[in-house]
Amino acid sequence: MELPVEFLEELKEIIGEDDLSRYVSMFCGQPYRGISVNRLKTSPEKLLPLLGIETQRSPFYTDGFYLPPDYQNIGKHPLHHAGAFYVQEPSAMSAVSLLDVKKGDRVLDMCAAPGGKSAQIASLLGGTGLIWSNEIVKSRAQILLSNFERMGISQGVVSSCHPDILSKKLEGCFDKVLVDAPCSGEGMFRKDNAAVLEWSREHVSACAERQLAILMSAVKCLRDGGTLVYSTCTFSYEENENNVKRLLELCPELSPYPAEEFGRRTELSCAVRITPLEGGEGHFAARFRKNGDAPANIPSAGIKKLSGDIAKQANAFLEDIFVTVPDGELKITGDKLYILPRDLPAAEGTGIIRAGVQAGELIKNRIEPCHALFTSYPAEMFRRVEKLGLDDRRTVEFLHGMEIDCTCEKGYAAAAVEGMTVGFGKCSGGRLKNKYPKGLRI
Repeated sequence: MELPVEFLEELKEIIGEDDLSRYVSMFCGQPYRGISVNRLKTSPEKLLPLLGIETQRSPFYTDGFYLPPDYQNIGKHPLHHAGAFYVQEPSAMSAVSLLDVKKGDRVLDMCAAPGGKSAQIASLLGGTGLIWSNEIVKSRAQILLSNFERMGISQGVVSSCHPDILSKKLEGCFDKVLVDAPCSGEGMFRKDNAAVLEWSREHVSACAERQLAILMSAVKCLRDGGTLVYSTCTFSYEENENNVKRLLELCPELSPYPAEEFGRRTELSCAVRITPLEGGEGHFAARFRKNGDAPANIPSAGIKKLSGDIAKQANAFLEDIFVTVPDGELKITGDKLYILPRDLPAAEGTGIIRAGVQAGELIKNRIEPCHALFTSYPAEMFRRVEKLGLDDRRTVEFLHGMEIDCTCEKGYAAAAVEGMTVGFGKCSGGRLKNKYPKGLRI
């Protein structure tokens, strides 16, 4: 496929004529693929031997690794179903590295779907703080929610809201904000021919204007002293360096924050660019610090504790399933029971799709557990765990939705593959009635 002439002319100005020739010669080669390891579920030291691969660590993220080109069907691997890793293009991991997430941080991922960067953030938070992931397109927000559940993110919120509204409701609420903005997708060209066909100068300019508007909202959500990272998967100067300059002009409260030493240096000390010549498909990321210093502004959500018979029923339900009941306020909305994240801010009107974990559903006089209740917590927290291995035929049977043999006593049990929860079922008489959702089965 021929690349647009205007694109090549601009790219030559950005990376130089010699590197442009190298880029063009690489264009028909195999695109880079990778995984980011989810420490909510496992560690690289445990995961990589289970995947049976010897691989190179990504230079762009501590827990990122390249996938061998011949490794096929990684998305069907049982440990992918268990949320042990997220399949992610290596250079896309760089933005979260610049964000420098620390335990206890409150982090906003403004344009989060499908969820790879949110998964990285949650892994680094390790069940502390809060990850709020927003996606304005509701259909994509549902994909984001599905990945939240698979990756075991309990201290999180998924919303579908316009950035302007979010900035008014959650002003100064976050220590870190990531804007991985919709872009012209030039970094997708090697793996997606459709991105090449959709490219135009007009589209680039339209993306740049939309990106700047999102960034202006993001700045409002950031506390004084907080960190903002802006990233795209495009090479465009207009969408990247030029937008950084425009943002700094419009927001004197921001200062450039020197970026990490990876990728290709840019004219800006706070920004890096990655092309296929540096080992990734294409990414740009810039980092800023908001001047001053102030704690995050967390408007109280004013959650009322459950009381009376429904509280007793909910607590008895959780105590039957868990050895250690998860921390967090319980809330019932309609017929659904939720375990809310700690220190959830008041968020009315922010298009929340899910806050915390959907624990169960009230049906007549009982509570039926939900899939997310089991995928969101470590296996050691559950009273009953059916242990499955990669070499156990029951593992594939479970992922197919079949009833399997079990050793657990009667009751709801977590199904754990190599110690990582993947779903649940109801045990009785040596058999586990499978509750793995139909839409997730292989």
